Amino acid sequence: MGVVLATLLPYGQTLAQGFTVAAEVRPILEATRANWVAVREYDGADLVYFTQLLAWRCGLSEIRYGLNGAEPEIVFAMEPCYEGTAQPNAIKSDAIYLREALGSVDSISVRLIFDDGSTADARFERAEVLMP
Repeated sequence: MGVVLATLLPYGQTLAQGFTVAAEVRPILEATRANWVAVREYDGADLVYFTQLLAWRCGLSEIRYGLNGAEPEIVFAMEPCYEGTAQPNAIKSDAIYLREALGSVDSISVRLIFDDGSTADARFERAEVLMP
């Protein structure tokens, strides 16, 4: 797969160690923006999942969020990038979601801060990201 991906890069650019820098993960995260977060009603609570972002966290410095119209100022803790391994983006922790009161999450604002200092913002309404 690395050979195919390398042929899609502009001339003179190469892949780093496996999607561990902003230049590599930014295009993937931009293409999957609609899936950055999800809300699930489960066990009497709203669970706000950040799984998609955590799966591509190498290349990110921070994930920030805000709920219900708040600015994305709260930092969502990420486990480290496992550089030097076959799967640097592996998720080993179960800390992939927030637990909020059932029905309380109306919207989620997200700000990604990439390791090169650039940012990407998005806002999601509950209905857009509510899991069935």
